[in-house]
Parts: sequence; C-alpha cells; structure tokens
Amino acid sequence: MNYELFIAKRLIANKKDKSSISSSIIKIAIVSITVSMVVMILSISTGLGLKKKIKEKLSGLSGHIVISNFDQSNVLNTVKPITKNQDFYPEFKKVEGIKKVQIFASKAGVIRTEKDFENIVFKGVGADYDWSFFKEYLVEGETLKLGDKAINNVLISKITSERLGLKTGDKFNMWFLKNNKNQNVGDIKSNTKVRPLQVVGIFNSGVIEFDKIYIIGDIKIVQRLNKWTTDQIGGFEIFIEEFDALEKKGNEIYEQIDPSLASYTIADKNNGLFEWLDMFDVNIRLIIIIMIIIAGINMITALLVLILERTQMIGILKSLGNSNKSIQKIFLYNAGYLILKGLFWGNLIGVGLLLLQQCFGLITLNPENYYVNKVPVYINIAYLLILNIGTLLLCLLMLVIPTFMVSKINPAKAIKFE
Repeated sequence: MNYELFIAKRLIANKKDKSSISSSIIKIAIVSITVSMVVMILSISTGLGLKKKIKEKLSGLSGHIVISNFDQSNVLNTVKPITKNQDFYPEFKKVEGIKKVQIFASKAGVIRTEKDFENIVFKGVGADYDWSFFKEYLVEGETLKLGDKAINNVLISKITSERLGLKTGDKFNMWFLKNNKNQNVGDIKSNTKVRPLQVVGIFNSGVIEFDKIYIIGDIKIVQRLNKWTTDQIGGFEIFIEEFDALEKKGNEIYEQIDPSLASYTIADKNNGLFEWLDMFDVNIRLIIIIMIIIAGINMITALLVLILERTQMIGILKSLGNSNKSIQKIFLYNAGYLILKGLFWGNLIGVGLLLLQQCFGLITLNPENYYVNKVPVYINIAYLLILNIGTLLLCLLMLVIPTFMVSKINPAKAIKFE
C-alpha cells in the first residue's frame, strides 16, 4: 500500500476538517479550479467552433481552391473563359486529398422588379455541382434541378428576397451587359440583354458578402449570354479533404495546372478574415494561461493553509522517521484530490453548457459581424483530455515549491505547536 496516499485519504475523509479554518479556503480553491475549467472549455469549444463554421461556410460557397483564367482580373464577371477539357477534370488525380472538382461561371447584371432593382452577380453552375451546402441553409423552396426545361430556375438569398419582394415561384427579369467590343455607350438596348428567371428556392448562408451579391443558376445561361461553347467555363472550384492542408494543396495544385491558368485559395481571397480567425488562437491561449495561473495561485494558498494547519501532524510524522519528501507527497496527493474535484465539476458544468448551446442555441450572434446567427460549438474529446491532464500537471508543478515549506518545520517545536 502507498503509505503517503493512505494518510492523504485519511486527511480528506477527516470530518473535523470540514469545520476547520482551511475549510472555506479549500472551497474557494475548488470553486476557482471549477470556474477556470468552465471558462477554458467554453473558450476552446466556442472559439474553435466559430472558426470551423466560418471556414465551412466560405468553402461551401466557393470551394477551397479556385482555378480560373490567369488574365481574369474581375472574379464577379467572367469575361475570359477557359476550357473545361483539362487533365484534372472531373478528377484531380495528380494531387492527393482532392474531394471534388466542379465548374462555374459568373456574370454581373441587374434584377429589376416593379418596385425596385438590385445589382446582382449570376453564378452559373453545372450538373457536377454539390448542393449539400445549400440544402443545409435553404429556408424556402428547393435546390436547382438543372436541365433545359428548368434552365431559367434560380436560387436567391433571403436578403435579395426581402429587398426585392421575391418569393418562391415568382418570375423576374435580369439584365446583363453584352460582351461586345464595339459597344455604343449611349445605346442601352444594344448593350444589354434581358433574361427571364424564376425563383425555386431561397437560402440564407449567413455570409452577408455572398448573400448580398449572388444568385445561383444554370451555367448554360452564362455560356449563351457570352456566346461561349459548351466546353467554355469561368473556372473550377476545388474541394479538399483536410482544411488544415489548404496552403499545401494550393501550392501543389498551382504546380500541376497549365501556366495560362491561375489558382488561389479562399485564404488568399479572404486574407483579412483569416487573419481575424487566427487571432482566436492567440486569445484562447491567453485565456488558458490566465485561468491556469488563477487556479494555481488559489491552490497554492489552500496548500499553504493546509500545511500550517497540520504543523503538529508534520512534527509527529518527522519524529517517527518520515522524510520531508514523504510528507510533501502527502500534501501533493491531498492537493491533487482537490484539483480533480474542481476539474470534475468544471467539466460537468462546462460540457453541460456546451450541450445546451448546441441543442437550443441560447446565445445568438449578429451574422453581419460573425457570419453565424448563434454561437457554434465544437466538442472534441481529445482536446478536453489534453486540457484536463495539462491543467492537473501544471497545477501540481506549481504546488511542488510550496511543499518545501515542510522541510523548514522543526519536529520538536511543531509537536508543541497549537
């Protein structure tokens, strides 16, 4: 039997300690560990959850990596097409970790209704388009079923729907600028072409920058308006399996494509946003450090009080031949129990709050600032284990130095101590 652990258990079970001076200080220390753990769990889970959700939305709307014409300067209006007959389409076999490749083309225009008008970009997609993202954020109607009979069907955002008063089933006209080099600036009719469209679905992605600008339709409309062949497109959207490998895969893809083509990642396109997301990691680390320091200081205070309160016991143990190291272990075991108790309640409360948020979305956010309408939650068992083990070890390491106070206690004086 572990002698030090046995004595520590007896001290923990001693009912007299519950009315002692150290009782309230020990309770404060346990509460401190609990609160610190709750704050750390909430910070990590909500911080990582927000990062993960924003990245999922951005990649779901335009892919992780985009390939387009090298000379294409305006991504909102595809003027110079590329051919879809590429070695990497429909499968990018030369680079591992590529989940999907799909085509697209964009053309700017104006939607005009009886009451209002709006500048909009028509994003044309093909039969290979993955609709799983829009199915998740569809608030009304259905996703597109592409085909000649449904070529005029489009998806619009909730923002566009509210601004222009359009609902599912409504028809409207959209004006597009012709790609005509010999345009007469004053002749509007000869420079524009009208296209009748019909709303079949309304989505709300929460990414305001996208929802304000785009509607989704058949790529054949862009091809016909620009007088392209069926093999000519605006570009490719590439989805990768691991987001953490975004930069690496972006470089590998760039090396494999034709020199006349350019590629960029969503991190390149949204550089400011990704810098903001990286700040989350800094904030999370700072919160963890502060919380562990606070918990450690409270535990040091509690341990010092325990040692002072047990001065007479320390003197007796020393007179019986116990070494300083052995007595230090007793108090470290005692402190370890208090830390574990605080960790238990911290995990119970922290994970409980996360589950409540995940199920009921109690805390909401402004999507214009955070791209989501409620605080997203990411619960990772591995992160929780690392956090608990790390907190326990760091707190115990901080408590090693105060236990050296045991060596300063004189047995003869301690036994007389009251």
